[in-house]
Amino acid sequence: MDPHREALQRIVSNLANKNGEIHNFIDMLNHTIKNVQVNSSNAISELDEEFDGLYSLLDEMKGSMASTIQQEEARKVQALQDQLSQCSNALESSEELLELAAQSLDIKDPVEFLKAARQIKERVTMASAFRISLKPTVSDSMTHLMVDFTLERRILQAVNFLPVPKAPEIDLAACLVADNCITVSWRMPENDGRIDHFVLEYRKTNFGLPRVKDEQPWELIDYIKATEYTLSGLKFDTKYVNLRVQACNKAVAGEYSDPVTLETKAFVFSLDSTSSHLNLKVEDTYVEWDPTGGKGQEKVKGKENKSGSSLRSGGPSPKRTPVNTRSSVRGSRDRFTGESYTVLGDSAVESGQHYWEVRAQKDCKSYSVGVTYRNLGKFDQLGKTNSSWCIHINNWLQTTISAKHNNKTKTLDITVPDRIGVYCDFDGGQLTFYNANSKELLYTFRTKFTQPLLPGFMIWCGGLTVSTGLQVPSAVKTLQKGENVLSGSTGSLNNTA
Repeated sequence: MDPHREALQRIVSNLANKNGEIHNFIDMLNHTIKNVQVNSSNAISELDEEFDGLYSLLDEMKGSMASTIQQEEARKVQALQDQLSQCSNALESSEELLELAAQSLDIKDPVEFLKAARQIKERVTMASAFRISLKPTVSDSMTHLMVDFTLERRILQAVNFLPVPKAPEIDLAACLVADNCITVSWRMPENDGRIDHFVLEYRKTNFGLPRVKDEQPWELIDYIKATEYTLSGLKFDTKYVNLRVQACNKAVAGEYSDPVTLETKAFVFSLDSTSSHLNLKVEDTYVEWDPTGGKGQEKVKGKENKSGSSLRSGGPSPKRTPVNTRSSVRGSRDRFTGESYTVLGDSAVESGQHYWEVRAQKDCKSYSVGVTYRNLGKFDQLGKTNSSWCIHINNWLQTTISAKHNNKTKTLDITVPDRIGVYCDFDGGQLTFYNANSKELLYTFRTKFTQPLLPGFMIWCGGLTVSTGLQVPSAVKTLQKGENVLSGSTGSLNNTA
């Protein structure tokens, strides 16, 4: 094909593509027009509902206030009618008395006249006309029930469509990171009584400043009514958390606040399944005693040996069966053996202060929790070398808990907790064990750590669950004084390793 034909074909292809784009854009515009019409109709319907609600409220208020006026009218009219009735009765009685007095003036007999005069005097003295008040008991004024809607009218005249809320401002000084919780506090740049709720978004990151590239998606917390929120139950498996907030009124959400970054560093590790004892079943942060592990491998090896003999003797070849990944991993493990039922963490402590927790199953017969240098031998047990420190719990015949180091043991007169917290201050040379529930101190080792430390665990029967990504609890930070530590000069478990 000559160059001119190829050029023309490219032009036609480009034009066809452009025509397709225009067709798609026209469809999008038509769809947008329909959406505008539908949304406009919905907005008018909502406007009608709002004004109907306002009319209904005004009618209800008008009826209530008119009823109050009518009740006040009825009360006043009844009071005046009662007073009018009293005056009418008094007037009628007075007129009868006047007529009687006029008739008495015509009596000629002095005795009869005196008797009549005495009777009239007594009746006049007792006449109701002299006891009634000639002042209305109530006034005719109703001004105390008048209304003035001047202010309300100005407010109604100022009614307009809801504005877009302004972006909140996160108060970084009031934000707090502690005890695996993040408390975020913010404020609005100006008072806005129409804010309905707030939306908080956060995401974990390993970067100190917010980045566009390589970031995780935002996680959302909606319908927050206050200007503060606490994120709890977090696993601090990254160094930082980005946070941002937006304000929402009934109709629209505003812009997000400027994102802030809070530091959330914590020690995170998994159990190293590739180097654990064969009798341990290891999964990430869980280890379980598996009594068939070693024996199962020996049986497999025995069968392989017999099969190998058959092959050498010219016997039939055995059928090969697929081997899963876990079996391959278990078959290659030789880091610990014998009675060193040990598994280590896959990350080392080289500096700083760190914390993790361990929970044992109720049927766990024996287990140890501690730290060790990397040089722990394949037959070594935690606490029986000068490079490992641990708390050991024995539930075999009776429950005991002891501290172990350099093959020395100190039995502790304390109750074994459901969860054990491990606090390691590498630079300060301190390894402390706590009751993770009550934060009660169990035991503290003091020494000078000269090599990186690996979390270590030994178990016989049962299982252990390890919780990582935890910050040093506030309660632990306040318990660094008065620990039960023995001096090195008295043959204690502490030494400089």
